[in-house]
Amino acid sequence: MLQRAYKQVDVFTDQPYLGNPLAVVLDSSGLDDETMQRFARWTNLSETTFLQPPLAPSADYRVRIFTPGGELPFAGHPTLGSCHSWLEAGGQPKQPDVIVQECALGLIKIRREVGSAGLAFAAPPLKRSQPGSVLLAQVAAALGLKLEQITASQMLDNGPVWLALLLDSPETVLQLMPDHPALKKLQLKVGVAGIYPRIEAPALIARANREARAFGQTANCSPAGPDIEVRAFAAATGIPEDPVTGSLNASLAQWLMAEGLMPERYQASQGLCLGRAGQLVLARDAAGQVWVGGDSVTCIDGLVTL
Repeated sequence: MLQRAYKQVDVFTDQPYLGNPLAVVLDSSGLDDETMQRFARWTNLSETTFLQPPLAPSADYRVRIFTPGGELPFAGHPTLGSCHSWLEAGGQPKQPDVIVQECALGLIKIRREVGSAGLAFAAPPLKRSQPGSVLLAQVAAALGLKLEQITASQMLDNGPVWLALLLDSPETVLQLMPDHPALKKLQLKVGVAGIYPRIEAPALIARANREARAFGQTANCSPAGPDIEVRAFAAATGIPEDPVTGSLNASLAQWLMAEGLMPERYQASQGLCLGRAGQLVLARDAAGQVWVGGDSVTCIDGLVTL
C-alpha cells in the first residue's frame, strides 16, 4: 500500500458543501479493480474516481469512475470534479483551450470557462427511446405519482441509462417521497424534472442579454433563478438520491432541447431536498453540441493510503 495524493471536491457549486461531493485518487497506478471498488464503498459517496496515465494518445488523463455498487462508463459530476482536481494538482493539457478525458465511454472534451472558476464537458452522444407503459406505471407507483402528472417520458442513454420523467411542475418534483426499495427492485435509475414558468420582462430581457454573452461568463446562478428543477434516484447503484447529476442533466438537455421543451441555454437546479444547492448551466452551441457547465471547489486535500 502507498500514500497517494487525494482530494474531495464539491461539484456544481462555488460554495463548499452545497454541491455533489466527489473523492479523487490522483494517481491510482497499480490498483486493481477490487481495491478501487472497496475504496469507493468505503468513501460512501455517489462516485469515487481514480486517475491514471491515458491510453489514448490524444487524451490528457484517464479516469475510472466507481459508485459504491459498481463501475460507470461515464458520469458528469465525476468528469468535472476529476478535471478540476487534475488541473489543481498541476496537470497540463496538450491543448490550451480543451482538456481531453479518457473514460470507459471514450474521449470526453472539457473546456475551461473564461472569466469563471467553472468547467464544462461536452455531453456524449445520446440514445433515447420511449419506455413501455407497464414500466412507466411501475415507476410512477414507486414514486407516488399519478400517471397524469407525467407530461413526457424517455429512456436516456449516454453511458449511464436513466428513465427520465418530465412532471407537471417543479413543486411535484420537490414533493416526491419515493419508495427507494421499490425503485431498487426495478433495477433502474430514474430522473425527474419540472420546468419553472417562464419569467416575463424585465427579467426576461435581462436573461436574453446574459445569453448573448459567452458561455463561461454566465456559469453562475442567474438573478432570475433556475429554469428547471431536477432530482435523480439511483437506488439501483446504491445511492437512493444523487445530490447533483451531470450525466442526467446532460441527457435531459439533449432530449428537451431537441423537442423544443427547453431553450438552447438554461439553468438547472438540483439537490434542494438534500440540503444542497446544485447549479448547472446547459448550453447548445452552433454545431449542436450540448455543454454541461458548473463550478467545483476543493474541500479536502491530502494523502490516502491505498
